[in-house]
Amino acid sequence: MKNRKKAYLVLADGTVFEGKRFGSEADSIGELVFTTGMTGYIETLTDPSYGGQIVMQTFPLIGNYGIIPEDFEGASALRGYAVREYCATPSNFRCEKTLDEYLKENNIPGISGIDTREITRKIREYGVINAGIFAEVPDDLSEIQNYTVSHDILSEVSCGASSEKKPEEEKYHVVLMDFGAKNNISEELKKRGCRVTTVPFDTSAKEILAMNPDGIMLSNGPGDPADNTGVIAEIAKLLGRKPMFGICLGHQMAALAAGAKTYKLKYGHRGANQPVTDTVTGKTYITTQNHGYAVDSKTLPPFAKERFLNTNDGTCEGVDYPEHNCFTVQFHPEACAGPKDTGFLFDRFISMMKED
Repeated sequence: MKNRKKAYLVLADGTVFEGKRFGSEADSIGELVFTTGMTGYIETLTDPSYGGQIVMQTFPLIGNYGIIPEDFEGASALRGYAVREYCATPSNFRCEKTLDEYLKENNIPGISGIDTREITRKIREYGVINAGIFAEVPDDLSEIQNYTVSHDILSEVSCGASSEKKPEEEKYHVVLMDFGAKNNISEELKKRGCRVTTVPFDTSAKEILAMNPDGIMLSNGPGDPADNTGVIAEIAKLLGRKPMFGICLGHQMAALAAGAKTYKLKYGHRGANQPVTDTVTGKTYITTQNHGYAVDSKTLPPFAKERFLNTNDGTCEGVDYPEHNCFTVQFHPEACAGPKDTGFLFDRFISMMKED
């Protein structure tokens, strides 16, 4: 792509990084976060958990295998995309379009040619910061500084109506509460013999129980978990009624429903190289993560048992609720492009439904 227009990544503190535009030419503001995955940028772009955020890749070359719709996790909810080097000429037999074309189709502005290493170090030192991608540097930074991810973000990323996926041989029926669910959650359940009914985020506990599922799945999603008071109240009504498995935002909201608290991390965990340790077995697994909030383990009720810890910083990565036939994890056992070290957790969920 020759003669690309200039663009500017402007941080809330006034720092400006000049680069080149690709994707949409729209200006946009969001919460700037970084992710460390060396592969899987398609899954990152289409992960609804990034709703309201400008995502920056720490890996320097992005776009080299193009866009492959078969690998999409959902509808993109990004506010912007920042990379060191954009590859305009991808090479992959599955490639159907370029990254530039995809961003244009989804009205997502991209910027390349910036020092992503410097920005990452800044975020790690000072914490997550708001930013904007602009054609011209704005004189007034107040709009950037005052930006917050919408308190109603789940209504933007959740499905509008219920849908169903059926396996070749049905063994169990699972209701998946969609808070911005990644496609591979239902795929992992489906290949284990589950008929998966995906329902909107605001579906009531009464409606879910009326479907008489064998288990309930709480999905990933964006935003501050504590904002979703209505959803949390419904999860509280479901605890103990059916086997339950929660991932990411689902993990956080289950903890809130049980009476615990959550808090915002300095710069979050995003990438495919996060180690977590199982406190029961002592084993450590490498996981994919994408979250800016964490469960405060000190506030967990007596009936909840912290199961997984982040090996780097000790934050809560998973909780068991034995009395309520429920367990949740902060990381992504369904992750594509991987690692797939913790896929066995879906088998644990299947065992719970079988025993129930």
